[in-house]
Amino acid sequence: MRHPPRSALLAVGGAIALLTTALVPVVTAQAAAPACTVEYSVTGQWDTGFQGAVKITNNTAALSSWRLTFDFPGTQKVTQGWNAEWSQSGTTVTAANKSWNGSLATGASVSAGFLGWFSGTNAVPAGFKLNGTACNVDTEPTPGPTDPGPTDPPPSGGGAPALHVQGNKLVDADGRARRLLGVNRSGGEFMCVQGYGIWDGPVDDAAIKAIADWKADAVRIPLNEECWLGLANVKPEYAGANYISAVKELVGRVKAHGMTPIVELHWTYGQYTGNSAGCSDVHATCQKPMPDAQYSPSFWSSVASTFKDDPAVVLDLFNEPYPDRATSTIAQAWQCWRDGGTCPGIGYQVAGMQDLVDAVRATGAKNVIMLGGLAYSNDLSQWLTYKPADPAGNLAAAYHVYNFNTCSSESCWDSTLAPVAAQVPLIGGEIGENTCAHSFVDRVMKWFDDRGLSYLGWTWNTWDCSSGPSLISAYDGTPTAYGTGLRDHLRALNP
Repeated sequence: MRHPPRSALLAVGGAIALLTTALVPVVTAQAAAPACTVEYSVTGQWDTGFQGAVKITNNTAALSSWRLTFDFPGTQKVTQGWNAEWSQSGTTVTAANKSWNGSLATGASVSAGFLGWFSGTNAVPAGFKLNGTACNVDTEPTPGPTDPGPTDPPPSGGGAPALHVQGNKLVDADGRARRLLGVNRSGGEFMCVQGYGIWDGPVDDAAIKAIADWKADAVRIPLNEECWLGLANVKPEYAGANYISAVKELVGRVKAHGMTPIVELHWTYGQYTGNSAGCSDVHATCQKPMPDAQYSPSFWSSVASTFKDDPAVVLDLFNEPYPDRATSTIAQAWQCWRDGGTCPGIGYQVAGMQDLVDAVRATGAKNVIMLGGLAYSNDLSQWLTYKPADPAGNLAAAYHVYNFNTCSSESCWDSTLAPVAAQVPLIGGEIGENTCAHSFVDRVMKWFDDRGLSYLGWTWNTWDCSSGPSLISAYDGTPTAYGTGLRDHLRALNP
């Protein structure tokens, strides 16, 4: 869903959850001498892969450019990175500034991250140098598991089932068919990049219990890739480890109330100014037509490594693709959707759905993956033809429908959705209407109910029901006239 104007979002009150508990092992090396300080951390680790980060602080005269070097003591190799030009020769790693972040004033800091692989132990690097000057650091031991802190969520939650795909159904560990019926909880995709927090409104236990009281059994959580990766354009208090910790805690709370968390990539990097552009900004401040090759695979490598041991978490790879608005033919659009690369009409390198599936599976994660189609996930007409390969066999089709979409009638659903639902699980990741009523979603729910399919209403936020559209007028679960339809229907299904 494309969001209401920023002014409308900022008018919404509510507490913002900001969590600082580290959720991954962090090893910090700090300078005793005044030349420079380097903080090195492992922010995620899986099998033989890991995600690392450096924070460089300049304690001497201002620099117009910077170049950090350090030495890995083992077999570690940097494979890709962000916020710096990364390279490696032997065991020596170099991170040089980008064209836009070379200035480093006295006392100023800059952060950069990377993905890498290792064999054996993932020991901490040494010999940090900034522009050839040694940064006096203390070498720490290899990072180990972090003990859960008092604000960490329970490791497995309550009754949220482990899920996998069996034929065209989602089933739990006992082979029982499961439907995902619930709501979207917007906020994590925009608050952080706009610099106002992490969530739009409260996400404490009482707020999540209010969702469960509607008899929902799933919550979709939109995210922002720049915030998760901790890129430099996002305030550090809302980015990186702080953002990841907040997401992990919300996922834990959703599970603790017996609901399935769906972690979804909503806003991404890449400048697009073509047809139906949501913004001209290169940063992740609006919906782009496709994920970007520069950061989206890194995002999913990190997210998948975070949740790969938790089969209750579902991964929704990209909110609403619309390469069909940029390209001249539908065939080109579907090829772009699956294969990425250089897509007609899109000025940045695209990560296709196959790229993102591969990034997830390379971590060892076998979680169920959702994939939306073209036309803002409203067109699944060739989804089966272009379905990516998945060694885990755990793909589901995601569909979004509002009363103002092209495919918003039973006849269209019969012709384009029913064939997909016959072969793979079909999940209505977003359903809604902008009328402040619920006659349209009532029709959607009946069609999906008759076929045993899943759906989630947009959205559990206190916006105006005609511009959001929003399900609630207060975070205690008070429904809008529109939200009443979904609430009463879920309660009728699960009395």
